[in-house]
Amino acid sequence: MICLGIEGTAEKTGIGIVDSDGKILGIAGKPMLPEKGGIHPREASEHHSYWIPKLVNQVTEESHISLNEVDLISFSIGPGLGPALRTVATSARTLSLGLNIPIVGVNHCVGHIEIGKLDTGAINPLTLYVSGGNSQLIGFESEKYRIFGETLDIAIGNCFDHFGREIGLKHPAGPIIEKLAKKGNYMELPYTVKGMDFSFSGLLSAAVRSFQKGFNIEDICYSLQETAFSMLVEVAERGLSNTKNDELMVCGGVAANKRLSEMLSTMACEHYTNFYIPEMRLCGDNGAMIAWLGILMYTHFGAVDLSSTSVIPKYRSDEVNAPWVRQKSSFLKIPKDILNKGAEANIYSSHWMDEIAIKKNRIAKSYRIEELDNKLREKRTKNEAKLLSYTKTLGIRTPILYDIDLENKSIVMEHLEDTLLKDVLNDLNKTFTDFKSSKRLSIIFKNIGEAIAILHNGNIVHGDLTSSNIFLDENFNPILIDFGLGKFSDLLEDKITDIMVFKKSLKSIDDFVDKGLFDIFLNGYFIKTKDNINNINNKMIEIQKRGRYIV
Repeated sequence: MICLGIEGTAEKTGIGIVDSDGKILGIAGKPMLPEKGGIHPREASEHHSYWIPKLVNQVTEESHISLNEVDLISFSIGPGLGPALRTVATSARTLSLGLNIPIVGVNHCVGHIEIGKLDTGAINPLTLYVSGGNSQLIGFESEKYRIFGETLDIAIGNCFDHFGREIGLKHPAGPIIEKLAKKGNYMELPYTVKGMDFSFSGLLSAAVRSFQKGFNIEDICYSLQETAFSMLVEVAERGLSNTKNDELMVCGGVAANKRLSEMLSTMACEHYTNFYIPEMRLCGDNGAMIAWLGILMYTHFGAVDLSSTSVIPKYRSDEVNAPWVRQKSSFLKIPKDILNKGAEANIYSSHWMDEIAIKKNRIAKSYRIEELDNKLREKRTKNEAKLLSYTKTLGIRTPILYDIDLENKSIVMEHLEDTLLKDVLNDLNKTFTDFKSSKRLSIIFKNIGEAIAILHNGNIVHGDLTSSNIFLDENFNPILIDFGLGKFSDLLEDKITDIMVFKKSLKSIDDFVDKGLFDIFLNGYFIKTKDNINNINNKMIEIQKRGRYIV
């Protein structure tokens, strides 16, 4: 089978021809480069209208494939700019009708992942997708791609381009920032990671203000790039730690930045993980990724009727069923002296007096620059020690803290023999059929909800409330660990962000089970919370909508 794919979600027009063996027979693209300002949807649409016919002719000629030999038309149905998507869809329908061949619409984000896997040979990687319009950490669990982490405001490429417009750089600004950064030195800028999510708007505003105040442009570019990329790599590292995946891939236009790929490669090596990056022509938006995903979709689901080809501007990748993905077991080769390798620290066996203990060492991250790394590790070590102790005063169990060593960024604490919530959920994924019939699970999630409400009533925000950071005692009561991202706060925003981090951590299990367990958690939370329940629900909706393409 031969498929012709049409890409046009934003400013770049792409055409590709791929066969069912995964051979890229032809690929061509044309970006729109505005002289000033950003990408205007109408102008992008006009750009596609002009270039699609020309690029189709170019690709067919260069590949020596005539249109009559094409068996399938595939197009990017979303996410993207509405006018641009509609132009692409119209072109795809025209070709499908004219050639009397089937048509499929595919998800742009999943297209990036699948062409990356095809090119690199990765089987089922955790993927950091970074581009002008998207910044997401995506993995495959329970028959679907899942968004484990994402930007809560703007994408990394948009952050760089917006900064460039504010200070007078040409579009796209990313390559210029990368060049200027090579001559800069570090200056402190906001660093915002919320569990598995991140935010760039505060970083962008601070960088623009620094320029307006007359700070050196090379220093600003260096610090902007280092801070933004450190946030992305930290979230990817957190994802690897939680999923235990032994494959990491980066894709999207920003993957072209050598500093980002260098940081990711370093981090992956430290986690004994294989790192993949597709060739550059396949990292940015291209028609080949649309054609290849079209073949996968058609093979498993068949063609769609023309009436079902309406574009979906807010089409999330976690709405795509992907039965073609091969799941495999990961076998990470962690040194024997390490009990566990987390995102932030190595855990070692230890002793304190006559007690069996563990030593948590926040090791230096060689992917981060030393100034930023030292600041983060020291701050998080202090936070953890302080919050572990204070949480106990609220009646919530945490490990007993024995010792803290700020110079080496390490703490010694009680060794827990209890069950990790994540292990319970992993077993659930394999054997569970009806969560409502499980009294044990209902008790567990109600207890967790009540405990987190008590924590928030005491104005403590955990910061990384995931199934990897909650143990369960013999009575199914939670024991909270790892407060490194935590803080004291009475803001409803921070408390509900905690809850949303926990909700996202449940995405590794079946949707039906996930929703049921989270609802039980919320019921427990509402029993104990001192905050207004209507305000809580409204804030949850508000924060959730900050994710990409959530309506």
